[in-house]
Amino acid sequence: MNDQSNKWIGKRTIRPDGADKVTGRAAYAADATMPGMIWAKVLRSPHPHAVIKSIDTSKAEALPGVKAVATAADFVDFPVDTPVPLGIQDMRWMSRNMLAKEKVLFHGHPIAAVAATNEEIAAEACALIEVEYEVLPFAIEIDDALAKDAPILHDFMKFDGKPSNIAGTLEHTLGDVDAGFAEADVVIERSFTTKPVHQGYIEPHACVVSVAPDNRTTIWSSSQGQFMVRAMTAYLTGIPQSNIKAIPAEIGGGFGGKTIVYLEPVATILSKKSGRPVKMVMTREEVMRATGPTSGSKSTVKIGAKKDGTIVAGKGTFYLQAGCLPGSPIRGAAGCAFAPYDIKNVHSLGYDVVSNRSKVAAYRAPGAPIGAFAVESVLDELARELGMDPLKLRLKNAAKEGTKAAHGPTYPRIGYAETVEAALNSEHYKTPLTGKFQGRGVASGYWFNAGGESSAQVNITEDGNVVVTTGHPDIGGSRASIANITAELLGINYDQVSVQIGDTATIGYSNLTGGSRVLFASAMVVTESTEQVIEQLKGRAAKIWGIDPSQVVWEGGEARPMGEHSANFPSMSLEELAAKANATGGPIGAGSQSNTVGAEGGFATHVCDVEVDVDLGIVRVLRYTCFQDVGRAIHPSYVEGQLQGGVAQGIGWALNEEYIYNKKGQVDNPGFLDYRMPVCSDLPMLDCGIIEIPNPKHPQGVRGVGEVPLVPGPAAVRNAVHDAIGIWIDDLPLSPPNVLAAIDANAGRQAAE
Repeated sequence: MNDQSNKWIGKRTIRPDGADKVTGRAAYAADATMPGMIWAKVLRSPHPHAVIKSIDTSKAEALPGVKAVATAADFVDFPVDTPVPLGIQDMRWMSRNMLAKEKVLFHGHPIAAVAATNEEIAAEACALIEVEYEVLPFAIEIDDALAKDAPILHDFMKFDGKPSNIAGTLEHTLGDVDAGFAEADVVIERSFTTKPVHQGYIEPHACVVSVAPDNRTTIWSSSQGQFMVRAMTAYLTGIPQSNIKAIPAEIGGGFGGKTIVYLEPVATILSKKSGRPVKMVMTREEVMRATGPTSGSKSTVKIGAKKDGTIVAGKGTFYLQAGCLPGSPIRGAAGCAFAPYDIKNVHSLGYDVVSNRSKVAAYRAPGAPIGAFAVESVLDELARELGMDPLKLRLKNAAKEGTKAAHGPTYPRIGYAETVEAALNSEHYKTPLTGKFQGRGVASGYWFNAGGESSAQVNITEDGNVVVTTGHPDIGGSRASIANITAELLGINYDQVSVQIGDTATIGYSNLTGGSRVLFASAMVVTESTEQVIEQLKGRAAKIWGIDPSQVVWEGGEARPMGEHSANFPSMSLEELAAKANATGGPIGAGSQSNTVGAEGGFATHVCDVEVDVDLGIVRVLRYTCFQDVGRAIHPSYVEGQLQGGVAQGIGWALNEEYIYNKKGQVDNPGFLDYRMPVCSDLPMLDCGIIEIPNPKHPQGVRGVGEVPLVPGPAAVRNAVHDAIGIWIDDLPLSPPNVLAAIDANAGRQAAE
């Protein structure tokens, strides 16, 4: 398909959820209410690491207005020696993260929850719960957790046969790395650190849960997957999944941080115990202290190349913080770091390290920005050592169709080289910088993308409109894109299509919104459903005309007779066929369920211009352009929104965002005033170069878009800062104190020399 032949695919149609969101009519989880509803609050640990010796809830239970109290004892017990996998999570860790069991493992770790007639009473009751602790030493940073005398968080965790805070490893090997480095004329090895950063969604976690006397449970919540909520709640509470209906509210951002549960199982137990609907809403401080940021990291990358720029070997070692329980995204760091390049010899190794921080959660291409930050930084230094343009070095070594990647696949048709060429040929890259202490940086990045289970239903209404129901919460614009696709296939106006997000009792199983999978997967099942509906429509028209369905064609939103019958009958519109549906066989509709396959990875290349105030240490982004192979831009405005959003988050990760801990192991900046995310005044207009290399395995050519735009950002900014001031800064964030320290250290070195 191309834009000339399409009426709706590739067009900037009005977003179907836009009016409700800008007028305040959209219903989010915290907007939900029920008759008789009570409120719940959580008691959290004041210590980063301690054994829970006893919990006495009697005073809280006796407080007037308190209806129920819950502790870990009220939930299903998952012994630590038996894995309980659910998707990419393990319920052993999910249960201990939700409410502390044997030990508290981070400051803010939930210990108990109270439901009362109002929030004030619930909070007062939490303060009455008496917990006896045996306070333990704690480890916050990776080096602390790996030290010989480090406090061990989990006695059952072993590495190399010894108690350890290393929860596991992931390794990729391609070719012979030692032989590759022996061929190299230039070898550069550097080490890097990054800080944990939060997803920063504007809407805090919230839910309302009602458990009926027969255990029938209804959950309204803010999440990236209602089926995930249902499954995890069932596992953790023991209520069968068939008894739980999870209803997705609108979602005010997630970025991966709402792919697990924190509140829903707790509210479920409190509702069951009290017999009342229970509402829970996190404060911003609770979100920052106790929900998943992404990992901090410590990485070392070594790359060797010949004098002509051919990269012959790459080696990366990535230590990622999991927080207090196993599960850091080492797959993304180790798997994506070298993925944009055709390198014959690669060794990539990730370590999952626990420490006394809140358990990490996914964040937009989880792990990949960490791997890219190290690799893309070394590549920039390698280009300077070789005297090559940094983009031309990347283009010379670009992965292409037939490249064998270290993480496993042999690439089909991909568009990475096209992103580099677009950057090289762009007006942005060709425009010289003229100001003092201004610099330009580039970087590339990759994300796997995913398919997975999805379901859809397409129904024709009595007046000839279309209702599409899918099972994925819409975070990135999937409703608008699905409306475009359905309208295109049926040949009708896009505003005749209504796209709904079904709850777990309405639509078949659908995996969560994450991994850049939703439009890829939902478009497949919607296409299959719509094609079935078209066949039904052709059959209905054939029945009315008394001809064989094979003699009917569907074009331009109408059924038309073919061949010898073409002049015998007038065409019939969707509206006309819908009006006659009862007389021709009943309602018209079809559904499709599939475990979708064929998702291909996405690539991007970024160009960033900065200016550094060397007196204040402030880095200002002057100009930024993101070039990305999007497969097919079904709704270009939403694609641009995804790219711009990822870039903004990458800039924040690079320049200011970090968790700051005090000497007591407590987060010192648990709010948006002190946790410094970029706002509009911090950013220039963010430009997008949309490159379309259609995915041949998808009916509309879709590739996932949402993860990749975050991946190159931190490295692109870091490389631009070096270009501006001539100093390699290998530790993020590049905040004013850190930049000034690097400038002062460099001045000291120069003076000493």
